[in-house]
Amino acid sequence: MDRGLYRTGQFARRAGVSMRTLRFYDKEGLLAPSQYSDAGYRLYTDEDLVDLQQILALKFLGFSLDEIKAILRANSEPRSLGDVLAQQKAMMQAKRTQLDGIIHAIGETEKMLEGGECDWNSLVTVIQAIKMEQNKEWAKKYFTQEQLDEMQRLSDVSYSEEAKGRLSARMPEWTEADQERITPLWDAVNKDIVRLAAANADPASAEAQDVAARYSDLIQGFTGGDPEIAKGLSTWWENYGDLPEGQKPFQSPYNEEQMAWLNRVLAVYKAK
Repeated sequence: MDRGLYRTGQFARRAGVSMRTLRFYDKEGLLAPSQYSDAGYRLYTDEDLVDLQQILALKFLGFSLDEIKAILRANSEPRSLGDVLAQQKAMMQAKRTQLDGIIHAIGETEKMLEGGECDWNSLVTVIQAIKMEQNKEWAKKYFTQEQLDEMQRLSDVSYSEEAKGRLSARMPEWTEADQERITPLWDAVNKDIVRLAAANADPASAEAQDVAARYSDLIQGFTGGDPEIAKGLSTWWENYGDLPEGQKPFQSPYNEEQMAWLNRVLAVYKAK
C-alpha cells in the first residue's frame, strides 16, 4: 500500500474513532475516503484528519448532521489548517462564553441557597439565561456559525453599549416564530423595491410611498423608535457595506441603484 494511505481500520485507530463512525460519515456524505483500492477498500489520507476533526468539533458544539453538511459546503474552498482551527477556536470561545453566562447565573443562585435565602427571582434569571442560549440555536438553520459570528462582530462595533442594552430589553427572546412572522413582510417589501426601482418609479408616487411606509414600519418594529438603536442599525449597515464581498455574512437585498432609489423614496416620505 502507498505510504500515507490508510484502510478504514487503520485510519480509525489513528484518529481514535470507530470504523462504524467512519462508515456512517461516509454514508451521510460528511467524510468520503480520498481513494479506493483496486480491491474496493476505502483509503484515507492524513489530510482527511482535517475534515474529521472539523466534523467532530462541530458535533461537539451541538450542530446537527444537516447543519454540519451545510457548514462544510460553505467552507468547500481550500483553506489552510490554520484557518480551519482559527474558525473552530472562535466558535469554541463563543460557546464557552455562552456556558459561562449560564454557569454564573447558577452559581449566584447556589450562593443564595447556601445563605439560607430562597429568592425565586434568581431561578428566573437562570431560566432566562438558558432560554436566551436556546433561542440562538434556531438561527443556525439559516446561517453558518461563521456568518453568525461575523454578524455579531458587526453588532459589537456598530451599537453603543447603551443601544445594546436597550435592544436587549426590547427583544430579549427573538424566536424562530418571530422570524417566520416577519420574513414574509420583508420579502414583500424587498420585492416591491426591486420592481419599482427597475421601473425608476416616481419616488413621490402613491405606490412608492406605500413601500416607504411599509419599510419604515418594519424598521420601527425593530428599533421601537429609539434613536440610539436606530443610529446603531444605520452604523451596522455602513460597516456591512465596507466589508469585502467575500467577508459579508449574507447578500444585501438591494444593489447600489436600488438602494439609491429607496433613499430618494424615504427622503420624500420623511419630508411629509
